[in-house]
Amino acid sequence: MTIDLFPPSGDQEDESPAQQPVVYSVAEITRQIKSLLEDFPTVYVTGEISNINRHSSGHIYFTLKDDQSQIRAVVWRSQAKDLGFPIEDGMKVIIQGRLTLYERGGYYQIVVYALQPAGLGELQVAFERLKRKLFDEGLFDPEHKKQLPRIPSSIGIITSPTGAAIRDLISVIRRRMPSVQVILAPVKVQGAGAAEEIARAISDFESYGQVDVLIVGRGGGSLEDLWAFNEETVARAIHRCTIPIISAVGHEIDFTIADLVADHRSATPSVAGEEVVPNQDDLRSHLVRLEEAMSNSIRDRITQHRKQLTQLDRAYAFRQPENIIAQYRQRTDELERRVLQSATHGITLIQSRLLSAEKQLQALNPSGTLKRGYTIVRQKSSVIQRVGQLDQTTVAEIEFYDGKATVEPRKKN
Repeated sequence: MTIDLFPPSGDQEDESPAQQPVVYSVAEITRQIKSLLEDFPTVYVTGEISNINRHSSGHIYFTLKDDQSQIRAVVWRSQAKDLGFPIEDGMKVIIQGRLTLYERGGYYQIVVYALQPAGLGELQVAFERLKRKLFDEGLFDPEHKKQLPRIPSSIGIITSPTGAAIRDLISVIRRRMPSVQVILAPVKVQGAGAAEEIARAISDFESYGQVDVLIVGRGGGSLEDLWAFNEETVARAIHRCTIPIISAVGHEIDFTIADLVADHRSATPSVAGEEVVPNQDDLRSHLVRLEEAMSNSIRDRITQHRKQLTQLDRAYAFRQPENIIAQYRQRTDELERRVLQSATHGITLIQSRLLSAEKQLQALNPSGTLKRGYTIVRQKSSVIQRVGQLDQTTVAEIEFYDGKATVEPRKKN
C-alpha cells in the first residue's frame, strides 16, 4: 500500500518529480545528524558527574548534568588510564572532548579526551585522592629516589619557553657553571594537554639519553595553574624515568604530586639552578684547599719522622755507634728527598689539572666561541641550528661577539 503524504492541491498536471519529498530511513537520518554533530570543534563542558558505569571493557560511561539539562559522556579505555585522578558521582568537572552520536541508541554524547575538577574544593579533593593512591603504590618511597650528579655536564629542562622559570634557571646555571650544556624541551605548563606534553618530554629525554639530570617545573600560580604537575600521567612519567629528576614547581609554599615523586624537590626554579650545579669558583677554592692540606700533611709527616730520629739519636744505645746514626741520618735525608719529590709532583699534577679545567671552561664559554668568528642565528626567539630551519621570509637576528645585527627577509622579484 502506498501512502501519499503530500496530496496535490489543484491541477495535478503542474506536479513535477522534483517536488516529491525525500524519504529517509532511520539509519540515513541518524548518520546525517551524526555527521553534523561531528563537525563541531573540540568542546569544553562543565557540569556534575552522575550515574558512573565502569564497564568491564575498561570504558567509563556517565552523565554530565547541571540544574537544567544533561548529556551522556564516555571515556574510552585508552584515555581512562590517563585521567589523572579517580572520578566519582557528584564531582564537578570540566570536560574536553568532541560531540558524536551513538547510532544504535539514537542519542548524542561527548567522547572525553581530558577531564579536570572544577573549583578549588574539587581540585583539593582530587589532589588528596591521587596522593593517597600513589603513596599506597609506593611511588613516594625513598628507595626509589636517585642520587643527583655532583657535577653534571648536560642538563635537560622541561618548562615553558616564555616563562620566568626558564630565564631564572638559565641565568643561575650560567653564572655558576658556564661550561654545562643546557637543553630545553618547551612545553605547556598549564591548561588542556599540558600534562601530556610534560610526560612526553620526560619520555623523549629518556630516549635521547644524553643528559645527566632533568629539571621539571614552572613559576608560581594558583592550584589550578599548577594542576598539570598534579596529574597522574606526569607522576608516572617521573617515576618511570631512569634519569634523576628535580621538581621545581611554583614558590616555596607550593607543593605538587610531582614534588613527591621526583628524586629531589627544589623550592623554586632559581633554587633548582643553585642545587643542580656547583659554583665553579667554589670548586677552584676547594682544589686549592686540598693542595694546601696535602702539603701540610706531608710537612707534618716529615717533622714527625725527624722527631723520632732525634729521639733515637739521643738514646743511650746509639750514642757510641756513630756509623749507625750516620746511616739513619742519610736514610732520613733520602726519605725527605723522596717525600718532597712526591709532594712536588702531586702539587704540579694538581696545578696542571686546574689549568686544564680552566682552559676547558674558557673553551666552552659561548662568548669565546663568538670571538673566534662564529655567530648565533635566531628567528622568533629560537636558535637556528640547521639550514632547513631557516625561514627566508622572516626577519633573522645574528649575534656576533661584539653585538647583534638584523637581517631582513629576501624580497621576491
